[in-house]
Amino acid sequence: MTPTGSFMRVGRATMVAACGAMLVPGARGAAQSASDPGLQRLQREVEALASISKGTVGVAIVHLETGRTVQVNAGEAFPMASTFKVPVAVQLLTRVDRGELRLDSVVALRPGDLHPGSGTLTELFDQPGVSLSIRNLMDLMLRISDNSAADIMLRTAGGPAAVNARLQTLGVSGIRVDRPTVRLIADYIGIPDLPSDTVAPAEFRVLARAVSDSASQAAATAFERDPRDQATPAGMAALLEKIWRGKALSAASTRLLLDIMHRCLTSGNRIRAMLPPETPVADKTGTLGGGARVHGAGTQNDAGIIDLPDSAGHVITVVFVKGEDDEKRGERAIAQIARAAYDYFLTNPGRSSEATGAAARR
Repeated sequence: MTPTGSFMRVGRATMVAACGAMLVPGARGAAQSASDPGLQRLQREVEALASISKGTVGVAIVHLETGRTVQVNAGEAFPMASTFKVPVAVQLLTRVDRGELRLDSVVALRPGDLHPGSGTLTELFDQPGVSLSIRNLMDLMLRISDNSAADIMLRTAGGPAAVNARLQTLGVSGIRVDRPTVRLIADYIGIPDLPSDTVAPAEFRVLARAVSDSASQAAATAFERDPRDQATPAGMAALLEKIWRGKALSAASTRLLLDIMHRCLTSGNRIRAMLPPETPVADKTGTLGGGARVHGAGTQNDAGIIDLPDSAGHVITVVFVKGEDDEKRGERAIAQIARAAYDYFLTNPGRSSEATGAAARR
């Protein structure tokens, strides 16, 4: 998508003047910026662009070849929404690497596996006896963010405890996975007592309609303060760096995961929106809210790795937005921050400090 219309970059001076008190530079980014005037300019621009959103914006940008970093609210916890599917995929592929699972193993789909927020799998459930491989389910989980596939893969990965244990082993802090999506969405909506994780979609809709507007608003507001299923931008960036450097998975699993993320279909209005066409990006989005019943509790996220042209390197770009009513406004903030990072590191690639992991990344 070309940078036209509502995604045009805003004037830096105007946006700097609009920056709010919630924009807190990360300690690592601030220390680096102090000795790098160019990085200082990028830091100020990112802080300015973050104020496009009326919510709270968290940013972690890392140029992988040089380690230069820009952070805003990077240590603050944000609801992950569907970006939690990245750590789930890491644990799932860890089990594959250990020989505990095979990618071509098939999983029979059960009626109770169909959950809200599912696309392709909803159609497949009309075909009796359908089964899909772990590889196909992981593809659906990451590329189109299918929630039924995600919950099946979370179960197959060993559940939230196994995912969190893997993150701890990797030395990645600031990310916690606690619930399948069906319970996460129920808690966000305000369904008080979900009967089980296998509740049918029709029953789920009945339960959701029974929640009053005021109860739904209170639940969504409380959801943002709930420490479960949250991540810091810095934590998510650290996980992406482990993946990219081949330190989280085998070379084959690293290539597979990044290949699927490069083909993500849900980020056209976020990290990818303002980048030159065909720019390779391996990312995962996450969204909560957007309905008329809830105000001030929407989430728009994108976490990915941008491949720069002309051997300029790779840029981890994590932008989380919470407390934003207008999804398009949150997406504009994400898109413009990603473009600012792209422009800066393309023209200021610096000297590579590390060339390891190339075999795993290609």
